[in-house]
Amino acid sequence: MAEPNGDPIAHPVEERVDPRGFLPIRTNAFDRVFIAVVLFIAIHLLWMRFVEAQLSLYVATALSLAVGYVIVRYG
Repeated sequence: MAEPNGDPIAHPVEERVDPRGFLPIRTNAFDRVFIAVVLFIAIHLLWMRFVEAQLSLYVATALSLAVGYVIVRYG
């Protein structure tokens, strides 16, 4: 179908953007922070269940903060 001036109607083209980071979904900063917080909680719950008798919870906090930093920065 053509417009009255003879030009074809431009159909919107979906722009394909490759994901910037290693996460398999497109995310913004809030999404990455949310994922990091959920993993922070999950790591602590699993740590308290299986590992806390051998290692302190401070180790889980350090690990969680490192994982969270990587996800927010490079995810």
